[in-house]
Amino acid sequence: MAEIVIIVGLVATVTAVSAMARRLGILAPILLVLVGIVASYIPGVPSIQLHPDLVLMGFLPLLLYAAAIETSVPAFRLELRAILLLSVGLVLVTAICVGVILHEVVPGLPLSAAFALGAVVAPPDAVAATAIARRVGLPRRMVTILEGESLVNDATALVTLRVAVAAALGETVTATEIAFDALLAVVGGIGIGLVVAWGVAQMHRRITDPLIGNAVSLLTPFVAYLPAELIDSSGVVAVVVCGLYLGHHWSSLTSATSRLQMSAVWQMTRFLLEGVVFLLVGLQLREIISNLTIPTSTLISATAAVVGTVLVVRFVVVYSATYLMRLVPWKQDSVPPLSIPTVIGWAGMRGVVTLAAAFTLPVAEADGPFPYRSLLIWLAFAVIAATLVLQGSTLPTVIRWAKVPPDDPRQDALAEAVIQHEARQAALLRLDEVAGDAPTVVVEQLRQAVEKQANHAWERLGRPRQENPSNAYRRLRREMLQAEREVFLRAHAQGRIPESVLHRVQREMDLREALLYREEGER
Repeated sequence: MAEIVIIVGLVATVTAVSAMARRLGILAPILLVLVGIVASYIPGVPSIQLHPDLVLMGFLPLLLYAAAIETSVPAFRLELRAILLLSVGLVLVTAICVGVILHEVVPGLPLSAAFALGAVVAPPDAVAATAIARRVGLPRRMVTILEGESLVNDATALVTLRVAVAAALGETVTATEIAFDALLAVVGGIGIGLVVAWGVAQMHRRITDPLIGNAVSLLTPFVAYLPAELIDSSGVVAVVVCGLYLGHHWSSLTSATSRLQMSAVWQMTRFLLEGVVFLLVGLQLREIISNLTIPTSTLISATAAVVGTVLVVRFVVVYSATYLMRLVPWKQDSVPPLSIPTVIGWAGMRGVVTLAAAFTLPVAEADGPFPYRSLLIWLAFAVIAATLVLQGSTLPTVIRWAKVPPDDPRQDALAEAVIQHEARQAALLRLDEVAGDAPTVVVEQLRQAVEKQANHAWERLGRPRQENPSNAYRRLRREMLQAEREVFLRAHAQGRIPESVLHRVQREMDLREALLYREEGER
């Protein structure tokens, strides 16, 4: 019973805080972390311990898969060099720098344990990046780089963490073993991800019930993640590869009804899981602080050193990779403005995966390899708080200050209008081929519908002083649907139609109205 009350309380808090954040114009993840921190000190609020398996095997596969299926494969491939540099090179450099500096700052801390903390705090979090990057108006290319980095870097960090923990426990770790572990993580993850994606694709092609399709979709990330972890491969890579493959082929695998329902299911899943994750991060503070036993001076110096190193190293690597790599003679890429690497450098938010990885560190024993485990967990939390609250809250300001050129909506509308024209021609040609003996009035209605849809994009290119036809159509059609809805509600109240008829008609009207909002770009 207590667990049910806690779950309901978490979901209710996430809903209320998210609504408040939207009203106040604050990013919901930041406010949720702050509310969690405050709530952890309120008497009567139960202590909720964040179990690493819940995050790494429960939340993470779902959130990675939800982000991967929405990631553009062509865009991901185009930015692959930058993504790999950040998700592999930056993670390793950060882990090494944090480890070396922390070993110097904290007397007695083994270098291997310091490297373990470096691996924990090195990767920006997929949840944080996805939850914030899209909401602050970043251009699509930068969003692709940040999301791609956060989708892949967990694999690098977890492999590095595994090696560092083994070394701290006294196990002999050779360069050959490290290379084998890395190769197994990548190759095994890619292989399992592709096999699962192929199998799931075959299932989706044969499933006609949207509810069954939704269930299969929700199970897919676990089917990819768990086998990969069982063979000591990378479940993260497996889920990402599986999600990218299925997302790229989604339109050919499922029906329109299934896609609409799946979209709604995944939106709700992401909303609740992301919210609960950030709230849980904040709720850990009281217990983390209660376990600290080291001197305050050491705590302050270690915190400042780790947070500062994480922030500085990211900027150094991003700037170096952006400009120094272009000095190589065979690199002919155009040099981006300073604003691009500046914003990418400032967008390295950490999240719940960092904290969950810290909790996986072995429990300290007498004179054991992790006598500073409580300090390492605190440092992981401090990095999360500093990057998420400081960087996340100021990222919109940094974007405005850096004058990052946004995506041009007119260019998007022009490209859409051109493709709409080609699509219109293809649709009319297909109509002529298959019309046969269909009633003339039906064929004419279909022609008009295609013409109206094709004209929407062209109307977006202009900024008329008066209401354009498409906007007028949507506004008036919504009023008409509301009038129809009221008639059916009155008829049901009078007993003229049964409940089943009312539900069916209301669903049809809701779908028509949802399409109107979708055309208008509303949510």
